[in-house]
Amino acid sequence: MTATAPETTPTTLALPVVIGIDPSLTGTGIASSIGWVEVIGYKRPRSKDPGITQLPHNERIQAMRKLAHQVLETIGSPDLAVLELPAVSRSGGGAHERGWFWWQLYSNLTRYEIPVGLMAPNARALYATGRGTAPKGAVIDAVTRRFPQWATEGNDNAADAVALMAAGRDWLGHPITDLPKTHRSALDKATWPTLPGAPR
Repeated sequence: MTATAPETTPTTLALPVVIGIDPSLTGTGIASSIGWVEVIGYKRPRSKDPGITQLPHNERIQAMRKLAHQVLETIGSPDLAVLELPAVSRSGGGAHERGWFWWQLYSNLTRYEIPVGLMAPNARALYATGRGTAPKGAVIDAVTRRFPQWATEGNDNAADAVALMAAGRDWLGHPITDLPKTHRSALDKATWPTLPGAPR
């Protein structure tokens, strides 16, 4: 008697890989929908050394290029990257450098043809907490409660990145968890790329 070949089972379609990015020179939060979180920032070689925005210009640009390269290497080639927009109302030192860093990330993502969604800080906070003016602590608490598989360890940059990533997955039609309509209204406030089969 000849053995019959087993029936092949249909393969499950892989879920889209989404990366959330909260750009910062001192601690860029990066979260992946496959379950990991990283925080990458400039590290002073010695505690008494100046911060990145106080370095001599030739050293500063080298440090910023190195940091951007590290972040882009960590991001890889996801199906969608959700990048937090700069907080234009933010004052203080380093605005010039933060602007360069943001545009460096954005230009490289688009150069490598990675679709990019853009969310303002208020929209990211709204998605996480239901309140666009929620403070950092409230975002950390909400992300810890709703997305416990992503270990942010209380880091606000990591929590922001998780919220951005989760919003991207939600927009693609694969939400990680059910959220109230108030939270999900943040999706309408974001700028999304044109993708085949994606929401309009």
